[in-house]
Amino acid sequence: MHAVILAAGRGSRLGERTRNLPKCLTPLAGRPLLHWQLEALGAAGAGPVAVVRGYMAEKLAGPGYQTFDNPRWAETNMVLSLACAAPWLRAFPCLVAYSDILYGPGAVTALAAAPGDITLTYDRLWLQLWSERFQDPLADAESFRLDAAGNLVEIGRRTSSLADIQGQYMGLLKFTPAGWARVERELEALPQERRDRLDMTSLLNRLLQAGTPIGTVPVQGGWCEVDNPSDADLYERRLAGPGPWSHDWRGQGRRP
Repeated sequence: MHAVILAAGRGSRLGERTRNLPKCLTPLAGRPLLHWQLEALGAAGAGPVAVVRGYMAEKLAGPGYQTFDNPRWAETNMVLSLACAAPWLRAFPCLVAYSDILYGPGAVTALAAAPGDITLTYDRLWLQLWSERFQDPLADAESFRLDAAGNLVEIGRRTSSLADIQGQYMGLLKFTPAGWARVERELEALPQERRDRLDMTSLLNRLLQAGTPIGTVPVQGGWCEVDNPSDADLYERRLAGPGPWSHDWRGQGRRP
């Protein structure tokens, strides 16, 4: 199972922390976010790993991963960064991860083993984490609804109702070559301007509207997203405190 980490964007919401570093090299608990991901992927037996570069690409050339480049990173959204890894996506089943998330090897293993051509992980315990991150958890929440079989039926709509949110999409997905072929057909049907702006949840909704099944794999916490300085500060405080942290992304009930 190959793995692709999407790290082309500027990460501007992290402010000064990404002035001189790509977002995925932002340190947390003394280690870059990227290193946490490489550890989790390696522990789950996933690899080889590629990083899609853009902003400050020259700083992403370390051991343990290959690279793809998005030279238009400042003009495009995440889906076209993913398309830069098309040589792998067309040839191999690929895990795809946003660069600002941390997760345990268990989530990787479960996702790799799941059936289906397009599958994503989601957190059933999202409200606990969002309540720590935001004064109003629903201010940053989006819809996530499943059918009785656990397949995705809606994602990414702004909502103020907990009934519309059966979990939190984590930014960790899997595409088989057949699944990626469906994505490429969707992209070919769009004019270049719309392709450039397309984000991942919008793509997933387009696939759903076209009748493409999207499977899901639930997790029970054990992950986090570093979107802004307050997120990083929160995780640092929790990791420094006594006792295990319920959102320990390594899923081992201990601090790194």
